[in-house]
Amino acid sequence: MPAARMHRDQVDTEAMLVRRLLASQFSQWADLPIEPVESQGTDHDIYRLGDRMAVRLPKIGWATAQAEKERMWLPRIAPHLPLAVPTQVAMGRPASGYPYEWSVCHWLPGETADRSNADLNQVAVDLAGFVKALRRIPTDGAPPRPPDTRGGPLSELDDQFQRAVGELGQRVDAHKTLRLWEESLATPAWEDDEVWVHGDLLPGNLLVVDGVLSAVIDFGCLNVGDPACDLLPAWNLFTGESRRRFRTDLAPDSASWLRGRGWALYQAVVALPYYWHTNPTIVRQASHALAEICSDRE
Repeated sequence: MPAARMHRDQVDTEAMLVRRLLASQFSQWADLPIEPVESQGTDHDIYRLGDRMAVRLPKIGWATAQAEKERMWLPRIAPHLPLAVPTQVAMGRPASGYPYEWSVCHWLPGETADRSNADLNQVAVDLAGFVKALRRIPTDGAPPRPPDTRGGPLSELDDQFQRAVGELGQRVDAHKTLRLWEESLATPAWEDDEVWVHGDLLPGNLLVVDGVLSAVIDFGCLNVGDPACDLLPAWNLFTGESRRRFRTDLAPDSASWLRGRGWALYQAVVALPYYWHTNPTIVRQASHALAEICSDRE
């Protein structure tokens, strides 16, 4: 069964739809076993295709550009990265009543970081290595960053943040949340060259095999911009010593650290009212991040 509906205009999918799409466009795979993958992801329904592939179908309009972005950019950046990233095998067209482009990718094994028994201190070191490698990749030819996207000024997000705090009401400490947000807004903006950022380093986008970080997935927010937005795991995954290791290895200046905290705060606060009744995993993760941000004294 597909996951619960999270969006008003969400497109529902099922295994038989995947079968029809494959039969009409990639018949060589049409007879392989198809199994839905349990996921609390917000943008795509995922189906395991045989033993070595997965089919990803956008469930909402805003996710429809991801397949093309990953097709174009991941082969260019993957050789520079120390962890595995998705490899696209094919792109499908709208058909059989399904309105979006979709993709077939190689299957990446592993548990998500929040469900694994990984040593978070080592994950912090390995993820920092991934982020540093991503930042070093030349940005020649990268598309301009659209407004209100990951890696831009936090000020672009102020209106949306303020609305979300209002919607949450008594579910959060609005005074403290707004004070922390204002601290991040007041920090100097990033003035150096823009770098590649993943933009969505949530625990569910980090795969662990045998307790070791092995892959980073979901590059829908891949962009060039302020590297502070890739400090998100400091609060949405790491605590205590693992947070200190992540910070030490990336060595952000104090302004970048505060902007990174602002990005984590924004992501948590905006997610909470939107997914409150539909995605308990996202709500749990966002609530955890908000609690870590509010208690972080570093």
